[in-house]
Parts: sequence; C-alpha cells; structure tokens
Amino acid sequence: MNITELLADLQAQHDETTVRAGELRGQTEHLTAALAETEARLQDLATTRKIIAELAPAREDSEPPETNTACQAIVNAFNQYPDQEFRARELHELLGMPTDEAAVNVTRARLGRLTRQGFLTHPGRGRYQKRT
Repeated sequence: MNITELLADLQAQHDETTVRAGELRGQTEHLTAALAETEARLQDLATTRKIIAELAPAREDSEPPETNTACQAIVNAFNQYPDQEFRARELHELLGMPTDEAAVNVTRARLGRLTRQGFLTHPGRGRYQKRT
C-alpha cells in the first residue's frame, strides 16, 4: 500500500466517522428533548400530588378496608393449616364470617384471585389449599 492509498483510506474512514458523529449528535439532541419533556412531566405530577395532598382532608381515624382484613384472615387460615383443603363456606365457618351466599361468593372470588397469584392451589372443584 502506497502513501496515496493510505491517505485515501484514512479520508474514507474520516468521512464515515464524521457521518456517524452527526448521527449520534442527532440522537443526543432527540434524547435531550425527550428527557426535558419527561422531567417537566415529573414536575407536573409532583405539583399535582402536593396540591391534592393539601386539599384532601386528613384521615387520622381511618381503618384498612374490610376487604383487606377479610383477605388477610383467609391467608392466615391457610398459613395456619397449610395441608388442609378448604371450601369457601368452611373458611367462613372457621373464621366466624357470615355464611350467606353473597358473602361466600365474595370469598370464592378472593380464593380465585389468590389461586391466580400462585398462593393457593385448586386441587378439586370448590376446594382450595395452600401451595407448598
């Protein structure tokens, strides 16, 4: 390779690198704009949260919703008896919960959700057991 070919090759590499640098500058400009928009959105969300917190009444005496308490009681029952299969009505009787059809149906829905989340198994029709 002679000097002329070497210089031509270096010029070609220089041209390619210049193009690549231009592409990267364009990406940097695009990312900088996107970052600025995202930071502005974060600021808007923080301001909104602050305003809502100031306007919302303070709840010092609030209790957790009943559903969380009932769901936790169901989970505790399965933790206490991990090898036992339960029907929804049996859980209600064990936990002293109302055994009317509407209340038992709510528990069936909770048991289905716990099964989908992987906490329980469904070994038979209407029966649930803690996954081991």
